[in-house]
Amino acid sequence: MSDINKINDGLLSGANYVESPNQSDREGGSAIDLLIIHNISLPPGQYGTGCVEQFFCNSLDSSAHSFFEEISGLRVSAHLLIDRLGRVTQFVPLFKKAWHAGDSIFEGRANCNDYSVGIELEGTDFEPFTDEQYQALVRVTKLLLQEYPCLKSKRIVGHSDVAPGRKTDPGPHFDWPRFRQGLSC
Repeated sequence: MSDINKINDGLLSGANYVESPNQSDREGGSAIDLLIIHNISLPPGQYGTGCVEQFFCNSLDSSAHSFFEEISGLRVSAHLLIDRLGRVTQFVPLFKKAWHAGDSIFEGRANCNDYSVGIELEGTDFEPFTDEQYQALVRVTKLLLQEYPCLKSKRIVGHSDVAPGRKTDPGPHFDWPRFRQGLSC
């Protein structure tokens, strides 16, 4: 598990940093006031392959798996990825816009990428996340809540909440009560 203990200039100390080209400036200097939780695994249902990092860095070999051909033209990223062992990789500085939410809306406000932080959990909609992932997610979220006062715990949502009908993650196996209880400790 990563030893995450502070945020310095938009980077989490203790996180592995791999810069994604799939980022841009936040529109109009938007304040961060939303956290979006996702899940991802590449190939679907397989863990520890390194393919998520390759995908976020536009270096995924589309011929390596049939699913990769379907996503080969996409340019996406997230601020953070928490793998099954609780290790954190950062792809985009927090003050920049990561391309994670796509066509999205929250409380009537569109383009969630402009004002959110995106955290990917290595996983699927079909199985539980690990204890290590919850521990790392709680630790990271507490730091984000300290760093960004506009980010209240009620403004922590799943990708499915900002893109209903289009996205289902983090999925039915994400334990929201467990996560929220961890934040209250």
